[in-house]
This record gives sequence, structure tokens and C-alpha cells, in this order.
Amino acid sequence: MSNKRTTMRKLREILRLRLQAGLSIRAISRSTKLSVGGVQKLLSRAAALSLTWPLPADLDDARLAALFYPGADPDAGARRAVPDWAAVHEELKRPHVTKRLVWEEYTQQYPNRCYGYSQFCERYRRWLGQQQRTMRQSHPAGEKCFVDYGGDTVPVIDAGTGEAQPAQLFVAVLGASDYTFAEATWTQALPDWLGSHTRAMTYFGGVPALIVPDNLRSGVSRACRYDPDINPSYQQWAEHYQVAILPARPRKPRDKAKAEQGVLLVQRWILARLRRHRCFSLAEVNRHIATLLDDLNNRPFKRRPGCRRTAFETLDKPALKPLPPQPYEYIHIKPVTVHIDYHVQYQQHYYSVPHQYVGERVELHASNTLIELHFHQRCIATHPRRDGHGFTTHPAHMPERHRAQQQWSPERLRRWAKQLGPQVDTWVRQQLERRSHPEQAYRVCLGLLQLSKQYPATRLNAACQRANQAGLTRLKQMKHLLETHQDQITDATAPATDSTTPLPQDHDNIRGPQHFN
Repeated sequence: MSNKRTTMRKLREILRLRLQAGLSIRAISRSTKLSVGGVQKLLSRAAALSLTWPLPADLDDARLAALFYPGADPDAGARRAVPDWAAVHEELKRPHVTKRLVWEEYTQQYPNRCYGYSQFCERYRRWLGQQQRTMRQSHPAGEKCFVDYGGDTVPVIDAGTGEAQPAQLFVAVLGASDYTFAEATWTQALPDWLGSHTRAMTYFGGVPALIVPDNLRSGVSRACRYDPDINPSYQQWAEHYQVAILPARPRKPRDKAKAEQGVLLVQRWILARLRRHRCFSLAEVNRHIATLLDDLNNRPFKRRPGCRRTAFETLDKPALKPLPPQPYEYIHIKPVTVHIDYHVQYQQHYYSVPHQYVGERVELHASNTLIELHFHQRCIATHPRRDGHGFTTHPAHMPERHRAQQQWSPERLRRWAKQLGPQVDTWVRQQLERRSHPEQAYRVCLGLLQLSKQYPATRLNAACQRANQAGLTRLKQMKHLLETHQDQITDATAPATDSTTPLPQDHDNIRGPQHFN
């Protein structure tokens, strides 16, 4: 309509400049920016109609256009059936639906009053430009789920101390329908992050093609605009659900505008309503959130028909992929180095690895019940998960020379020591007790007991007696006692290694202060 008004204004201006001002055709062309031929054709038509200036008062734009363009219908555009652009926008979110397909359906509905395809696309583009900025991003049904944490936290009161502990707010939003999931967790750490993802997929009843997170450390190990590094556990979660992770670009909030908008709505419609509630557990908070979340998803849209739930039922739900048979179980993945004793440490417990991997960097996968060790994407060791200090060693992981040693136990060592004498048993018992892990004392105990093959049991027992009195704990000290026959020295002539023997106080070689100037 605006183009028609512009054309009529130019037509009246051409007639005024010619009939009133008397300008030449070329001067009128330069003034109105129309071609010389176009101006000449209009003036020829005006001369044929015997028009004079000023034009008659009853000659409005419609009648003037009818005089100059008798074959045109000035009201034809007004009689066209205007499509429901909001419905068109929703249809274009469905998988494989194109503008041409929607236009063809529109022409079948209004065969004599429809726009052509180019006009249909142009008018849809204009309508889309008048909507909110968030609608300018087109998200096909079932394609994307945006996830993020809210900036505000939820206070949870400790019933014992009355202290308020903040809980984090996790929000997930489906791109096509804006269907929203929210819950509270204690932290933003990896176990809570992945647990919230799992519960969100269960709430949706299916899996989208893409997850779009922010560059949170739990999800993205290294942020990059072009090639971000995904956390290994997050990547494993994605493989379990057959979904791709597409982090938003750093400092590009429009990449996750749906998540930003979802967080804002959850804070307004859920957290604001809970501001006067005193919750004493995380479960209580999430019960309130679940109730208010239903209200949020059932609230009618302001600019579109329906609500988030109806949009989800018609758009996203049919397009989501099915959930896997079993939900994801969190697995902590961390790189570890195999130590020289062919063990790796996880939470103060040691697990064996085949000895040929000593010094290699391997991946440790820790679930609630199992420890797995991977090297170049291949599992090389599996152990039941243990809590607390200790060693879990598989005999097949040990070198041949270590396997015999692995068959020993504290009880077996004590039995051998008792056969050699009570002092030997005392020395061995103290060695086992003074170490945080008895296995760490096996080597030194076996070294002492093997000395019984070189020395009689009586001498070994006597050497252990002197060592127990003097607090000697090193194997080389025991060997020195036996090699120097100190185990055979009586108490009266015992060397200085025995702390109970007094030193002589009178001797010719002892000098006092008077010998020094």
C-alpha cells in the first residue's frame, strides 16, 4: 500500500511540474528520478485525458490510478487473504517443512485470493522482522536444548543451625517450543551438572539432536570459538544419549538466548514466588519448583497461540529421539600416571595396572562400583571400587619376580618370625605396625627373614634383641650387626649402638679443658 501511495504522489508531482510550472520533460525526469520515456508516456496520457492543474477535487488516488492504469485493480492487494504468520512460523519449525510447502498449502486454501510465492516470502520476512528479537532465530523441532545455570541461588535452611546454604538453579529449554525444565542442586560441579542433564531428558521424555551449554568449566574444559574441548565425562554422557554438544561461542549471548530467557522466566515466575518460603531441604525446594514449573509451562504465550506445553506436544515431543534403556550413571574420568610400582591412586586407594604401562598416562574411569583404566581408548584393567586406604592388586599385573612376594600376608610373616625367635617376631610386628599399609613393610620383613639362610636363628634373634633395644629399623643396620658380630657381644662390652651401655668416664685418651689454650 505504501508503494502505491508513493507512485500516486509522483504522478501528481509530474502533472504539477508540467501543467503548472511548465518544466521540460528532461527537467521533470531529473526532479522525480524517473526515466525520460516514463515521464513522456505519463504526460501523453494526461494530454489525452485533457487534464488541467489543479486537478479536480473529487479525483482521488483510486480514480486517478484508474485513469492512468485502466487494466490494474487498485484494491486487488486488499482482497488477498493474509496468512496467519504466527501459524506459518510454527509450521516452519517442524522437521523438513519449507516455505514453499507452506505456501502451496496456503494457495490450496485460497486459490483465488493468494499471494505469489515471492510476495508470500517477502511479507513473511517483514512480519518476522516486527517480532521480538528472540524469534528471529529459527529452531527446528527437536533440534536444540539450551542449558545454563541461573545467576540467583535458592536458600536452603539448615534445621540444626538455622544457617542458609545457597543451592544452584539449573534450567533447560527446548528451542522450538520453549518447554522448560528447572531444578535446584547443591553445586555446579560435574556430578550435579550431568545429573541435572539426565533428569532434564527424563522430564522431556526424549533426547534432542543438540545440547547448547554455556562455557561452564564442568561442561567445557577449554573454551574456544571454533574448537572447544568438551569435558571427557560430559562427552561420555553425550555418547550415552546419542546427542551432540555444541557450546555457545564465548561472549556471544545470542547463541544461548533461549537459555537466558528461560533463566529469566524461572527466576520471575518460580524463585520470586518462593521468596517467602523457608525450605529446609533440597528435596523440598525441588518439590516447590516442580509445582510452579507446571504453571510456567501452562501459561499462554503473549504473541503466539497456545502455551509451552501445547507447543511441546505438537512440535518438540514428536521430533525427540527416544531415551536409552538405562539412564546415565555418573563416571568420574581423570588422567593418571602409572607409578613405578604399577599402581595408580584414586581417593587414597591404589589399583594395579599391567606392569608394562609403568610411566604411561592412562584414563581412570570411576563409577559407584567399578574402577576402569583405559589406555588409548582401550580398557587395560578393571577393579571393584574400594574405599579407604589399601591396595588392590591383580596378580597378572605383576612382574614374575613380584608374584611370589604377593602371596605373603602379615600372618604368614609373623608365623615365620615366631619360628626364629620372639625378638624376631617383635621386630617384624613393629615393622608391620609402623607403616600406614602393611604391604609396604613386606619387602624389609622378607629381607630380614631371608637372613636366616645365612645365620643361625639364635644369632638372628640376638641381633633383633639389640635392634629392638636401640630402635634400629633399617635392614642394612641388621645386616651390619650380624656382619660385625655385635649380636655375640655381651652387655658389658657392647658398642655404642646399645643405648643402655654407659660410656667409660676415665681413660688416658680422654682430654679435658686443661689440654686446650
